[in-house]
Amino acid sequence: MPSHLSADRPAAQPPGRGSVDALISQARRLKGDVDAVRRDAHGDGSDPQERWQRALCDLALHQLTDLNAHLAQLRDGPTPVTAAEAAPATRSGSLLSRVGSAEWNLLTDEASWSGELYQILGRDPAAPPLTLDELPSVVLDEDRAQLTAMVTDCLVDAKPIDGEFRIVRPDDEVRTVHMMGEPVLDADGSTASMWAVLRDVSELRRSQRAVSETRDSLQRQQHRAQTEHRLAVELQEAVLPPWRGSLRLPHQGPETLDLAAHYLPSSTSALIGGDWYDALELPDGQTLLSVGDLTGHGVVVTSGMATLLGAVRGMAMAGTEPGQLLALLNQLLDATVQPALGSAVCCRYRPETRTLTWAQAGHPAPLLFRDGTGRRLQAPDGVLLGATSGAAYEQVHETLEAGDLLLLHTDGLVPRHGSTESEAVNPLLDLAPRFTEARTAQDCVRTVVEEFGRAERADDACVLVARVM
Repeated sequence: MPSHLSADRPAAQPPGRGSVDALISQARRLKGDVDAVRRDAHGDGSDPQERWQRALCDLALHQLTDLNAHLAQLRDGPTPVTAAEAAPATRSGSLLSRVGSAEWNLLTDEASWSGELYQILGRDPAAPPLTLDELPSVVLDEDRAQLTAMVTDCLVDAKPIDGEFRIVRPDDEVRTVHMMGEPVLDADGSTASMWAVLRDVSELRRSQRAVSETRDSLQRQQHRAQTEHRLAVELQEAVLPPWRGSLRLPHQGPETLDLAAHYLPSSTSALIGGDWYDALELPDGQTLLSVGDLTGHGVVVTSGMATLLGAVRGMAMAGTEPGQLLALLNQLLDATVQPALGSAVCCRYRPETRTLTWAQAGHPAPLLFRDGTGRRLQAPDGVLLGATSGAAYEQVHETLEAGDLLLLHTDGLVPRHGSTESEAVNPLLDLAPRFTEARTAQDCVRTVVEEFGRAERADDACVLVARVM
């Protein structure tokens, strides 16, 4: 094929073989490094972030494979047309990424193709190369106008060609081809021929689409996660009461409960869980105290927590005792469409006798602090909410004294050391001396947050403190 010379500038001299070999070695090393990164990206493909990273690695590998092939072709020169090399290649064949070249002589209407171009277009090497008038016959119908416009601009206005179009191979496979070319002018400045290089970029475009699709999927997931997180936070803030002082009982004289509570988010997850705390004055003068945890995270779980908390309040206002209340909550969870498990402690405090009646459903027992020491209350029988149908929940009574401090918490607050609740050592009990020095329930909660708020927690947690006045 004649060398590509235009009227106003000579063709650049090819680089030395040694410098091209050095570039090929660098490209191969870089490809090996990228491939190692790709193999190290573990996952089952369910995470959009992982899919996006893997797609980027695939795209980089395609580009490096093409770069390596182009450098090798630059070193070795164009391939002559032979039957063996011009035979149609498979989709995965590396030859499809090579660059083919062509020149069309406008004076003789002759065409000259390299062997790579026959391979790209899937043409029989024994067939003559297509003329410019015949070239649109292998182009997809929707792209013919684009090819015609590029060729016309090149031949009439001497504009360089730089564009893509899709071709249909004899096996009906559609491929994307990138074409670059220029007119070759004769001595009087008129266009004598046109040369072009054509590259099959189908796999490269497929990889780019995969990167774009996974990026869009990741952005949608992130937007959805942010929206769900905002809704979960708003819902949680709407239902968890921000007590920071005394809850006065209007019908029982001077007796009061000093209450404070706090929610501590997980240190390893941005998702909001189903933990709750609650305190409520009841019509009979008693006080409801409760904490609980619905398993899972996200807006669905937070919505379920709000439903349970509403049920707790409604049944408590109707006079339901703690044991029966938990049994009804268990039935509620058992009847929900989406299976769920939960744990809870429910207490009723009678101020005139300072009696605490309480029950639990698979939950850490309340801690009682008195005279500088703390202990865990002996827990009555009770299984997790939603674990079994028709479960019964025992309730017990505890007599409190003025100055006692009752601490209720969910199990994400402190790590458990022990196989069972009775064997577990609760580090909250070590705070007893500091609780004795505290003046208010809020001071006690602040002590808990200072001690455990910065610790690594896999789950969120709640703490509720009630001081008997």
